[in-house]
Amino acid sequence: MEQVLQRTLLYDFYGELLTEHQRNVYEEVVLNDISYSEAAEDLGISRQGVHELIKRCNRILEDYEARLHLVERFLLIREKVEQIRALSRAEGELDRAAFADSVCEIADSILEEL
Repeated sequence: MEQVLQRTLLYDFYGELLTEHQRNVYEEVVLNDISYSEAAEDLGISRQGVHELIKRCNRILEDYEARLHLVERFLLIREKVEQIRALSRAEGELDRAAFADSVCEIADSILEEL
């Protein structure tokens, strides 16, 4: 997975668990794509401080994901929804029973994930 996308998803799921200061710095650098130097100047801390804080936040967010797997589950469910969409586009090519069976099988696997 692209690193920027992964960081964004981790932040979307677990960002509220960071402190307000951590969120502010992380949003500036990672989400708003501001350099460490610019963020340091804006926030009144050193460039090294920004760098260390971003590394710490990444470790914290990755630790939450390692324990809770919310992003992983989200991506699996999204993939299964895409499978349902593909099936519905091809509905005319399948007989009704095969289509219903396929959708039910995917739906069951989504419910297992929840």
